[in-house]
Amino acid sequence: MNPQIIIDFDQNTSIHAWRIVDDGVMGGRSNGSFKLSSDGHGLFEGQISLENNGGFSSVRYQCGQVNVTPESHVVIRLKGDGKQYQFRVKDKARNYYSYITSFETSGEWQEIEIPLKDMYPSFRGRKLDMSNFAHDSFEEIVFLIGNKKVESFELLIDKIELK
Repeated sequence: MNPQIIIDFDQNTSIHAWRIVDDGVMGGRSNGSFKLSSDGHGLFEGQISLENNGGFSSVRYQCGQVNVTPESHVVIRLKGDGKQYQFRVKDKARNYYSYITSFETSGEWQEIEIPLKDMYPSFRGRKLDMSNFAHDSFEEIVFLIGNKKVESFELLIDKIELK
């Protein structure tokens, strides 16, 4: 399968479809933001707080229906801050649960390759008794940080594609 670009950030990329969801939905005090960096990358950054049972920030992108096969991999070129993040997809944007995996960042530019079939279903941090991702498409992607500690974070995203 030829690579399919989901998003390739540059200076002219519209980011209006990317939205932040912080722990404020549950009364928490974490604060994330998403913007284009000066060199045209998606920049997800902020501060995690554990106040009021908080502890996470996420950025979500409803990408429309992206068709996949059982062997599809999501490949993300990014530069993190040495912290662990989650990558999530939803086969249907309206679903209450996501399929998730975690990855470590190195502080350098890196390419993260995620087999969709290895992503497991989860809701509010709990693994669900359902099978791993086995759908023919997804509609939403999410980056989330929630390492159960107070910390600032910064994740630069260059490109997300499907292979």
